[in-house]
Amino acid sequence: MIIIKTPDEIEKIKAACAITAEIFAVIKPWIKPGISTWDLDQIVYETIVKHGARPSFLHYGDPPFPASACISINDEVVHGIPRKDRILRDGDIVSVDVGSYLDGFHSDAARTFLCGNVDPAVEKLVRVTEESFWIGIAQAQQGKRIGDISHAIQTHCESQGFGIVKELSGHGVGRDLHEDPEILNYGHAGKGPRLQAGMVIAVEPMVTLGSPHIVLEDDDWTIVTRDGQAAAHYENTVVIREDGPEILTCLERTRP
Repeated sequence: MIIIKTPDEIEKIKAACAITAEIFAVIKPWIKPGISTWDLDQIVYETIVKHGARPSFLHYGDPPFPASACISINDEVVHGIPRKDRILRDGDIVSVDVGSYLDGFHSDAARTFLCGNVDPAVEKLVRVTEESFWIGIAQAQQGKRIGDISHAIQTHCESQGFGIVKELSGHGVGRDLHEDPEILNYGHAGKGPRLQAGMVIAVEPMVTLGSPHIVLEDDDWTIVTRDGQAAAHYENTVVIREDGPEILTCLERTRP
């Protein structure tokens, strides 16, 4: 069931989203060779709790996720578990996926950062993944359909020679971290539920340099590309307004 949020609920979600947006600004200078993903996760945790919120991901799921952020490197698509012995190296790409829970509501967003000197093909992958979000979210207009977002994302990524992960998707956001509707990153325009003002969704392209096929690691969380090539992830929490989408977890832009 898709839950349409009230104006008061949207304001509460916006407050949680502001914390998540701040996390990316705080953590970006720390994405450099020699730091561990465990250290990055501590920065995320401290940023969240200083605002009186709690990490949405900590202890989420079964088995419970053991950290505040999913930090995924290179061929890790999503859900990488921070570790003290997982050290960033020059040339890595680092996806940080994080959510904040405040006053009964969640937020959810992700960025892929460049660490040092990244291969140009991989740097293009990161750029196109972010571009696909903005191209997709431009379709998030009241009265259009979710498939319009999905189709736009897929078309852009595949036109650039990249793969779309089909087993993972975006979702609604609210009192629960994952709500209806499912937001696929591929599909047909004009299909799926109709977008309405008051819907709050997380749109999150997950894009691969090579094959789009994925594998779940033995830790029951980390998802990697089957061919070992790089993957990128870009996500924002978005509210559908009568005059178009508003991006809630982005300090740089609020509109497509």
